[in-house]
Amino acid sequence: MTAERRLPLYECFDDRFRSGRCTVGDERLEVLHTGCRWAEGPVYLPAWRQLLWSDIPNDRMLRWDEESGAVSVFRREAGHTNGNTLDRQGRLITCEQGNRRVTRTEHDGTRTVLADRWQGKRFNSPNDAAVTSDGAIWFSDPDFGITSDYEGHRAESEIGANNVYRIDPATGRVTVAADGFGAPNGLVFSADERQLFVSDTRAGCIRVFPVREDGTLGEGAVFADAAERPEARFDNLRFDADGRLWAAVMNDGVHCYDPDGTLIGRLDVPEPVANIAWGGAKRNRLFITATTSLYSLVTGVTGTHPTGPGRRPAADTLPRP
Repeated sequence: MTAERRLPLYECFDDRFRSGRCTVGDERLEVLHTGCRWAEGPVYLPAWRQLLWSDIPNDRMLRWDEESGAVSVFRREAGHTNGNTLDRQGRLITCEQGNRRVTRTEHDGTRTVLADRWQGKRFNSPNDAAVTSDGAIWFSDPDFGITSDYEGHRAESEIGANNVYRIDPATGRVTVAADGFGAPNGLVFSADERQLFVSDTRAGCIRVFPVREDGTLGEGAVFADAAERPEARFDNLRFDADGRLWAAVMNDGVHCYDPDGTLIGRLDVPEPVANIAWGGAKRNRLFITATTSLYSLVTGVTGTHPTGPGRRPAADTLPRP
């Protein structure tokens, strides 16, 4: 397929990228902050018009204010946090990669440990999380945080595998939702929550799983792979309101996939991209954490909310650090 450059920022592989207004918006990335070592885990808090994100090697979480543009430290000694999201009550769900656990920050600022073990064995390094409408929390657990001391603490895996887990909302019981990954990373649900998409960084693909009524997963299939872009290393994933899947691809910018799995376009980012998140008053601002920097791009498309389209948290408040 032939690539067409409309602007330095946008690379179009398919007319659907243009016709879907994906190339309508800012003509360049806006740098909101720089000076991180490895930026990850952006999550937008609408009520406060602020964005939180993780600076993993520096073991801190940062906060950007949309009104003032000011950046401050939200949390120090943060457990080498990686992915962040919101639950149905607007509480912060955090994958503490260094502490090898998933936590929830309550509205009074205290932290509750939701899961730190499976069958008595410590997790590797929880990476990314998603919350479904029933309150279940799903998270990926690759070994990135235990392979060295750079993004966590060097250690041997107690589980001996890199899995995706589900925390039951009623009992808190942790079960393996999916296995057989090289390194599961980003995960996101379709709008109807009938499909779960998981990126596998080491396998160079994005897998999709049907979600059964009881919350278990059916057999997975490859939704997209790196065949057309062999250098691609997939990280986190987000949907826009029209069902297109956007993927942070560490060494290849941001990819955009049609619902049928076709790679239709790409955003060229000057640094390796870790994560993306939608935010802003109209949810048409794409935030990009890329190595040392936090970027944003106001687009012609609208992103979905972390807790699902049309399902706003009941109390979307910012917890105290």
